[in-house]
Amino acid sequence: MATQTQLSEFHKKLKIYSKQYMRKQYNDLDESATRLMINSLLTTVLGYKELEEIKTEYRIRGEYADYVVQLNRKKQFVVEVKAIQLDLSEKHLRQSVSYAANEGIDWIILTNGKTVELYRVIFAKPISTKKIFSFDLTDEKQLKVSAEFLYYLTKKSVLKDELDNFYARFEALEPSMLATNLYAVENIRFLKRVLKHKTGLSFSDEDILKSVHQIVTTKIESVCPKAPLMLFKKTKKIGKDVVITEEVVQQSILTK
Repeated sequence: MATQTQLSEFHKKLKIYSKQYMRKQYNDLDESATRLMINSLLTTVLGYKELEEIKTEYRIRGEYADYVVQLNRKKQFVVEVKAIQLDLSEKHLRQSVSYAANEGIDWIILTNGKTVELYRVIFAKPISTKKIFSFDLTDEKQLKVSAEFLYYLTKKSVLKDELDNFYARFEALEPSMLATNLYAVENIRFLKRVLKHKTGLSFSDEDILKSVHQIVTTKIESVCPKAPLMLFKKTKKIGKDVVITEEVVQQSILTK
């Protein structure tokens, strides 16, 4: 996990990038010009080496991905670039998914220079993607928060497997995953023992399961811990462009 010093240095690089390129005169750049910005993002900010680790116009089955980032002979990212004047869309994502699927690449970075989105490719039938986060680099208030997550895209972080660990944590803390784990036999047995100790009464597995299901499907304000609620309110300040599930952000902050 990145130290505060590393995050501070990375935050400074993001600020420099933002000040250099997030200007009104660049709002109408075409895709070719936007790629010059992305060159800077990949090299100066994220730390990858030109030519050696960044492959441009990478040929994949007769088509060309804008960038493929490769480390230690492993292809880490497909980077799909659109003109800064365009809003990123599902159409742009579908285009890059085919590249990633054909090359067995787990990660997609979709960007127009000002917005950076990260997707995990899910190699199932059919192949799908999961959006991990999206950040607007024109918003100075978001930069410090975005630095904490965009740091996982850096060369240093990828080499230490921090991005994969981040995703494992992200996936494990998704509400659907946690809800499934609540129904585990060992948890039901534990709750039966607790209730037996507190009340002196015996409860069936069915009784416990019904209550657990009610907890999973119902928000019970009176039993929500205070600290997570405070963190929840804090994370809402990130802005609407940050699409990490709010519960996951909350838990990620708690486990740092």
